[in-house]
Amino acid sequence: MERLWTPWRRTYLEGGDSHASGCFLCAHAADSGRDRENLVLFRGPLVFVLLNLYPYNSGHLMVAPYAHTGDFAGLDSQTASDLMHVSQRAVDALQRVYAPDAFNLGMNLGKSAGAGVPDHLHVHVVPRWNGDTNFMPVVGETKVLPESLEQTYARLTGQFEG
Repeated sequence: MERLWTPWRRTYLEGGDSHASGCFLCAHAADSGRDRENLVLFRGPLVFVLLNLYPYNSGHLMVAPYAHTGDFAGLDSQTASDLMHVSQRAVDALQRVYAPDAFNLGMNLGKSAGAGVPDHLHVHVVPRWNGDTNFMPVVGETKVLPESLEQTYARLTGQFEG
C-alpha cells in the first residue's frame, strides 16, 4: 500500500504551532513587512486576505478583520461590510485564476462550531471542483493538493489590486 504523509499538519493538530502563543491573525495583521512569508495577499483599511496554512483546496483563502474579535453580531457595520466586500473580491480573484466549479464560504463562530481561532473572526473562501472530494480525506485523513502554498501565493499575488 502506498502512503501519503502530511507531517507538517501534526504540529497544528497537536496545538503546538504559533497559534498557541497568541492570535496568528493579529500577528500577521501587524507584521506588514513580511506579507509574503505570512502569505498575506491583500490589505485593506479594515480587513486583510491571507492563504490558509492548512488548505482544504488550493486557493483556500481567509478574509479577516484587523480587529481581534470573535463577536460577529457585535461587529461594527463598516467592518462587516468590508468583510463581505473583500470576500466577494476573493471569490472573483479565485474565479479568474483557478476557474473552480463552485465555492464554499463560511465562518465557524465559536469553538463548538469548529473555530480553530474562536476569538478572531475570519471568512473561509474555498474554491471547489467537481470531484475534488475522494476517498483520501475520508479514509486516509489526507488531502492531496496539486500545488504548494508558495505556488498558490505566486498565482494570486496582484489579483486584489485595482
